[in-house]
Amino acid sequence: MTKVAARLSAIRLYVDAALDAGLTVEASEAQAHYLLHVMRLAAGATVALFNGRDGEWQATVTVPAKRRVQFNVTQQSRPQIATPDLWLAFAPVKRLEFLAEKASELGVSALLPVFTRHTDVKRVNVERLRANATEAAEQCERLTVPMVHEPVSFDAFIAAWPQDRRLFFLDETGEGTPLAAELMAQQKPTPAGFLTGPEGGFAQLELDALRQLPFATPVGVGPRILRAETAALAAVACWQALLGDWTSRPQ
Repeated sequence: MTKVAARLSAIRLYVDAALDAGLTVEASEAQAHYLLHVMRLAAGATVALFNGRDGEWQATVTVPAKRRVQFNVTQQSRPQIATPDLWLAFAPVKRLEFLAEKASELGVSALLPVFTRHTDVKRVNVERLRANATEAAEQCERLTVPMVHEPVSFDAFIAAWPQDRRLFFLDETGEGTPLAAELMAQQKPTPAGFLTGPEGGFAQLELDALRQLPFATPVGVGPRILRAETAALAAVACWQALLGDWTSRPQ
């Protein structure tokens, strides 16, 4: 079995605690239930742990009491590596959990819900989105979990956006530069992010405000009309293929 296949066959869990050889880490209640009652692991089983800081570590499961699980950390299986600095801001859509899961798989470092004028979804369960992002990271071999921000209004979003971070907004009017051409013109990857609108598109006032920002660039993702979540994921995939970690072999 190859090293990659061996990793894929292991149960991976995200933890907040520090990881190092000899440390004992307490499993959360949800993790304990999953391991004992879903996966039916017994004491002595091996799992992989990561925390976004210390790389990936092998650990053995101990069950000191009913409904309680601990991990005895043994050895590092992968060092921590830098991940692409790409944010995804989006108007909430109906398939929001799907978007958070797939964006996490694609490697975004932050998820930022933004309420625009035409946004139909009025409530965002941030904790659920964080759980979706974490579960996706556990399953796709990531060493980090994207940060999920609290939702903000469109005006608050553009006011808070760091001016040294390039913002690509998906312009459904057809006036934006083709995304691939815009990315290929860059010499090297820099901190960046995407903003996608709701199913009804951005309001004209929002497009006008975005076009006035010196750090914002309107881009298009092809001739077809895409669902909002499809457009967001397509943009992230394009960035990863041209500037992100799809340009190198897996570690």
